[in-house]
Amino acid sequence: MLDTRDVAAALRGGVRDLDHALEFVRSFAATWSGHSLCPSDLIDHQLDDEERQFGYPLPLALREGYRLLAGRPELTGHQDPLVPVAGLGEIDGYLVFRRENQDAAFWGIPFDRLDEDDPPVAVRSPQDGWLPFLPRMSQAWVELLLGETLFACGIEPERADSCELPAELAPVLGQRYTRVDLPDLPHWVGPQDSPIRWYAAPGRLLRLDGTEPLGWLHARGLTRADLAAVRADFPCQWVN
Repeated sequence: MLDTRDVAAALRGGVRDLDHALEFVRSFAATWSGHSLCPSDLIDHQLDDEERQFGYPLPLALREGYRLLAGRPELTGHQDPLVPVAGLGEIDGYLVFRRENQDAAFWGIPFDRLDEDDPPVAVRSPQDGWLPFLPRMSQAWVELLLGETLFACGIEPERADSCELPAELAPVLGQRYTRVDLPDLPHWVGPQDSPIRWYAAPGRLLRLDGTEPLGWLHARGLTRADLAAVRADFPCQWVN
């Protein structure tokens, strides 16, 4: 099994293809949340029903991710949840599979790209409309699970925390943590020249939301000691 204790190492070189993405999802869920994932034939049948209703086939990458993660709100139902199979629907020409928990943002696949096995994903910002999010749906499954695990603070507050990162501490990220090999992500609640970026070290997962003038740093530890080490690296006012 892929070693996902160090997310940056596991994703060195990026998400290679759909098989790599699904392997990462299974390993990360087991390592960071203690959940075993297996493809669900029931979800497969539900997706068949949705295809008949929509009148077009669903992309392979969308289907395979749903077979692993649909019906697992403990993994995907926190900040920007995966919608259930029955919740798949169209907004402005996009097939929406994920939405912010107060419907402030939506993630979807362009309808004119649904014939591709691994199509691109966009996010709808309340200020800027639809923005390119990731070039491939397989990458979006990885980012979704990272994000939802990071924000599972409601059920595991002892392993997750956030702070507003002062500019003088920003260099610590590059000195002590490795940038996760995912593209810059649009900051849908902020200026587009201030992106979202992921960082990691063994047992530690961090996301920096924006860079100017102050970015928000979100952290998750594999253990309480790992989170304590992150807080020690960034001596600022942590939320928790």
